[in-house]
Amino acid sequence: MEQNEIIRFFDRCAPQWDAWQLRDQEKLDAILDAADIAPGVSVLDVACGTGFLFPDYLARGAAVTGVDLAPEMARRAREKGGGRVEVLCGDAAALDYGRPFQRIMVFNALPHFADPAALAAHLARFLAPGGRLTIAHDMGRAQLNTHHAGTAGSVSQPLPPAETVAALLAPHVAVDIALDGQDRYVVSGVKRGPKAE
Repeated sequence: MEQNEIIRFFDRCAPQWDAWQLRDQEKLDAILDAADIAPGVSVLDVACGTGFLFPDYLARGAAVTGVDLAPEMARRAREKGGGRVEVLCGDAAALDYGRPFQRIMVFNALPHFADPAALAAHLARFLAPGGRLTIAHDMGRAQLNTHHAGTAGSVSQPLPPAETVAALLAPHVAVDIALDGQDRYVVSGVKRGPKAE
């Protein structure tokens, strides 16, 4: 996967992106509960797209920063955030965020990162002690891989089994959720060390 190709692909998709998204609120709430999105926590939404989850984070009282590689996605996310969300445009696996976050979420995005292990290592640097890193999809792995093969094959790779992703995260967080279900996928863990205030 070539980064400029990924940018072009998602910038082309941005105008229709929200219309293409299916919102199953019960499923999203379960994912956000697993990620421990709670009042007052700081959240980094990695590959936030147009800000699909921003309303959910804000409704839960979280302070949100989004980051996306594609400028048009980031622009639309800023609009959706309405000044309540900071949105960065750049490579989430390389940016210096300058501060820690209590929650980091990679939602519906992992297959678009060429090196998931490097992404996990980089994000862990900006995860507060006691903070939670979550990788999640609101569809099952088999369905997602079929979907990407048909529509986004050049800008994605297959989503690995949850156990594989858990092993990638294990050097950085204590993984306590590895769900590889038919209708959702969640791998999540807490950074070792003293609890963040």
